[in-house]
Amino acid sequence: MQKILGYIRRACQEFDLIEDGDRIAVGVSGGKDSLVLLAGLAHMRRFYEKKYELVAITLDPRFGGEDGDYSAVTELCEKLDVEFHLIRTDIAEIVFDIRKEQSPCSLCAKMRRGALHDAAKEYGCNKIALGHNNDDAIETFMMNLFKEGRIGCFAPISYLSRKDITMIRPLVFVPEYAVSSCARRNEFSIVKSKCPADKATTRQTTKEMLARMEHEDKGIKQRVFGAMRKAGIDRWGYKTEE
Repeated sequence: MQKILGYIRRACQEFDLIEDGDRIAVGVSGGKDSLVLLAGLAHMRRFYEKKYELVAITLDPRFGGEDGDYSAVTELCEKLDVEFHLIRTDIAEIVFDIRKEQSPCSLCAKMRRGALHDAAKEYGCNKIALGHNNDDAIETFMMNLFKEGRIGCFAPISYLSRKDITMIRPLVFVPEYAVSSCARRNEFSIVKSKCPADKATTRQTTKEMLARMEHEDKGIKQRVFGAMRKAGIDRWGYKTEE
């Protein structure tokens, strides 16, 4: 966990992710990234120079019309002394049964974002922390380049004026392998995804492509990330001294 805390603290300092008095909603799907993010932010409260509060929020899409089992998330939040809210939704029914989306990920993500934004505001939060890691950022950049023909990525921090809430991504310096290792070492109980589209997405094919490229030319992923930072796209630039 110490290594993860180092990565998180670096991201928070370089991108000014956390300020004194923040009440941060952590989106917790139950996957490895969100659990490591939650634990990291909870532990960092003890020593970080800015004081903040945490609220964990889980949205249950209810795949197959059944309530998901998030008891492991409940137990972790109790252990970490973090306020927890589980929200049951009809997202899966709308996406797969009513709309019958052929490419369901876009609509599902849009609905989950909207529900998370509303829940965060309801529980008095001014920021939302998401568990995107370093590999996610590189994959998103490559997907935008190859699939949409544009240079871009999600930002490490972004303000949504319509919702009056700020999105932060404290894991953006953490390689996926480090997230997986941390989850194993701390014996986090992962909530397995029951999504019918899991592992059959453009992101998965991009992940596999990058893995092959990294195998053939070690360091290529970090060179891509370095180029993103040097170009300063979407707030990824290096912090400059005033």
